[in-house]
Amino acid sequence: MTRVEEVRAAVSEIPAGSVASYGDVGRRVGAGPRQVGRAMSLLDENVPWWRVVRADGTPPSCHGGRAAELFVAEGTPMRGARVDMARARYHWAP
Repeated sequence: MTRVEEVRAAVSEIPAGSVASYGDVGRRVGAGPRQVGRAMSLLDENVPWWRVVRADGTPPSCHGGRAAELFVAEGTPMRGARVDMARARYHWAP
């Protein structure tokens, strides 16, 4: 499985209303956050890209800034313009 396929699989597991940081996804697939970011840029629209945020909860700015509206639609816990990581962070089962 390629790195892009690994990232696709990991991101696809994140349920609606939850998020993971680039570092969280990286730990899941054995890569660094920057490698995850690069792989994310190669994914198609069918992958819930908005569910991967910066460690401080800052949403991705790509795709015309649509992440905020998608968070609202999914009921993702927010603190102002950022995701409330304490409440929304997804933890994969070991």
